Amino acid sequence: MGTKRNNKYKIVLQEVELKDGVSGERKVDFEFENHDNIFDIMDKIMERNLFEDKGQSLEFSLGIKLFGEVMLKNKDNPLFEELKPAFMQFMKKLKGEA
Repeated sequence: MGTKRNNKYKIVLQEVELKDGVSGERKVDFEFENHDNIFDIMDKIMERNLFEDKGQSLEFSLGIKLFGEVMLKNKDNPLFEELKPAFMQFMKKLKGEA
């Protein structure tokens, strides 16, 4: 039996314009893995129309997947001790399981 592999992604984040009107100069890019297909998650969130702004749906789905995966990979980190039960309940609600 083969080993389950994660999906691999690359994010490029670039400042476009700062709040004071100055053009952004910084850029960061990084690769990461996630057990879910993030594009499928984004599609599902978009279809559910949870937010009036479609851009917020994309921000939310990407943010929740990035955060959740880090928490999952560091489940024994005391930083997440109090948040983990609430996050798990939130994810069940989001998935319609609660």
